[in-house]
Amino acid sequence: MKNQRDKLHQYQIRIAVITNRETEIAKECLIRGERSKALLALRRKKFQESLLAKTDAQLETLEQLTSNVEFALVQKDVLYGLKQGTAVLKQIHTEMGGIDHVEKLMGENEDARAYQREISEMLGGKMSNQDEDEVEDELETLEEHVQAARHPDAVSYPPAPITPLESQMDDDVKRKSRARKRAREQHQTAPAEPMLA
Repeated sequence: MKNQRDKLHQYQIRIAVITNRETEIAKECLIRGERSKALLALRRKKFQESLLAKTDAQLETLEQLTSNVEFALVQKDVLYGLKQGTAVLKQIHTEMGGIDHVEKLMGENEDARAYQREISEMLGGKMSNQDEDEVEDELETLEEHVQAARHPDAVSYPPAPITPLESQMDDDVKRKSRARKRAREQHQTAPAEPMLA
């Protein structure tokens, strides 16, 4: 099709040259006083112009057809891409095990969380506040060791000396803070009791 288009362009150029030549011939004939020959040259020019108009129409049709073919090829590529994408999505869904598998995992996750809450509640009810404080202190110490292991280049300074009264006040503040935190946690994990009328 592109070859045909190129041939039509060449034909248009040739017709344009011919029409210009016919105009010159008509002028020469009029100068010589040959009116009938000038009229014949202008008629040939008009015929060539009509051929040029037909060629323009054919060229436009051909370009539209070429454009349609190219668009159809793009559509084909898009359709192929959609087909490939759908196949990949189906494969991913198959690998995931479908909705039932996802729901099963969600249920197992919720069961594990409920079990963890149950253990925390059981242990929380059996431990004294002093035991809880010791567990909290041990957790803080472990966190410091983990932090030191993550950042071995960090400089660690010894704690500033404090008086026995300041030490007692720090321990009291920590204990009260922990007690409030435990109370909030117990309140959040406790099931809502039904209201009696």
